Amino acid sequence: MRTLEGQRALVTGGSRGLGLGIVEALVARGAEVTVLARSAGPLEEAKRRLGVSIIAGDAADPALAASVLRELSPTVLVLNAGATPVMAPLHQQSWESFSEVWNKDVKAAFHWVRTALNLPLAPGSRVLLSSSGAAIGGSPLSGGYAGAKRMIWLMAGYANGVAKDLGLDIRFQALVLRQINGATRLGRTAAETYAQRQGKSVEEFLAGFGRPYPPREYGEHVASLLTEPQYESPAAFALTGEQGIQPFDA
Repeated sequence: MRTLEGQRALVTGGSRGLGLGIVEALVARGAEVTVLARSAGPLEEAKRRLGVSIIAGDAADPALAASVLRELSPTVLVLNAGATPVMAPLHQQSWESFSEVWNKDVKAAFHWVRTALNLPLAPGSRVLLSSSGAAIGGSPLSGGYAGAKRMIWLMAGYANGVAKDLGLDIRFQALVLRQINGATRLGRTAAETYAQRQGKSVEEFLAGFGRPYPPREYGEHVASLLTEPQYESPAAFALTGEQGIQPFDA
C-alpha cells in the first residue's frame, strides 16, 4: 500500500481525539474515509468539516461490525474506539469499573478482528489496533486498562497467525502510544489523576514525556506507517512525539 489515494478506510472512534487526528491525516492523503462513533454531534462536525461518511453506533456491537465490514469492505481498518477508564486505585474500584475497558475496547477489537478474518477483508488490507504503553509498564490508577491494552496487542499477533494459517493477505498491527496525551479526553483525565498523586501540576507531569504529541501529528505517523515499506511487516509500533514511529515485535 504505497498510497492512500482512493483507499477505503474505516476508523472507529474517529470523531475526536487521536482518532480524529487519524481521520484528518487519511483524508488529506486522499483516502475515502468512514468514521464510526457513538456521539452524533462530533460525527456530524467531522462530516461537515472533512467530507467523511459517518456511522453512529457502538463499536462493541458484533452485528454492527459484521454489517459495516460486509458493506464497506475497507482496505484500511483502524480500531481506535475505547472507553475512558475510571481513575482510582485498585481498592476503590468496583468490578464494573475495573472491567469497563475489557467490556468495550477489548470486546470491540475482538469482534472487528474476528469479522475481518471470517469475511475476509480484501488481500493487502491493513488492520491497526490501538494499544497503549500501559500494556508494558502498567497503569495502577486505571483499573483493568493496562491488561486490556495488552490483550489488544496480543490479539493483533494472534490474528496474524490465523491470517497466515488461512492464507489471507491481511496484516494486523498494534499501535502502542507510549506517552499520555494531554490533548485528548482520556489523556487529560489520566494526567490530572497521576499529577495530583505525584504533587505536580498537569503541565509538569506531561512534560516528563517529552515533546507534546498533537493528534494530527499522531495521525500523520499512522498514515506513514500504512504507506512506507519499512512499516509493512512489524507486528507493533511504539509512537511518541519525541521519537515518532519505532517498529518492534516484542
